[in-house]
Amino acid sequence: MDIFWLFFMLSALQPVIKQRLLEASRKRLIALIERERNIDINDSEEVLRAIHLTDPEIPLDLILHTPGGLVLAATQIARAVSKRKGKVTVFVPHYAMSGGTLIALAADEIVMCTHAVLGPVDPQLGEYPAASIVKVARQKPIAEVDDKTLILADQAEKALFQMEHEVTDLLGRKFPAEKATELAKLLTSGTWTHDFPITCERGQELGLPVRDDMPENILRLMRLYPQPIRRQPSVEYLPLPYRTGEPGPRK
Repeated sequence: MDIFWLFFMLSALQPVIKQRLLEASRKRLIALIERERNIDINDSEEVLRAIHLTDPEIPLDLILHTPGGLVLAATQIARAVSKRKGKVTVFVPHYAMSGGTLIALAADEIVMCTHAVLGPVDPQLGEYPAASIVKVARQKPIAEVDDKTLILADQAEKALFQMEHEVTDLLGRKFPAEKATELAKLLTSGTWTHDFPITCERGQELGLPVRDDMPENILRLMRLYPQPIRRQPSVEYLPLPYRTGEPGPRK
């Protein structure tokens, strides 16, 4: 009976032990990558806190793997990234769509795998693209448009203006004004569908600071983040204040 209960307890604890080992492996690899690149891996409050803990002069690397999310959260992070004095490099192993792309646009450099993708940053209102709402409202006689659609069209127009202005401001820090305006219009105006893939090659054609020499350790780290069975935190980093000249944490 003792052996039976011991076996039962070990079986019950196996998923917990496995999860703890996975988390430990992640932290060890994060620390390894930090030693190699002096980086910090980082969603809104946690990312901003991590950025705040890091000396403004230290180069900052972000690994992005996201389908997007709230415009406000992505904008906060993008603004914090764009105002850093130290160089900011964004790594995109697989995809960084919508709000993820907005953050990438704020960086000094974007490193992508050959088949990784970014996406347009045109605003969405619920399930509909803002640009399409505006287009429909303009194409139909106003007498045939219900009040709800008119209100949505008004909000959509504002969202388009705000996002174009935001992207122009981000890109204006590293592109001439005319180029920044052109790119912002292309990425925010609904030229493509919201899931249109902007590959590394296409990004380079657009003039974005994109390269494809993805470090192997970044890919190794991603293998430690399988699709979770249960909800897990979407941001993970080593919560230590780093300062210029200080080495990163050791194993």
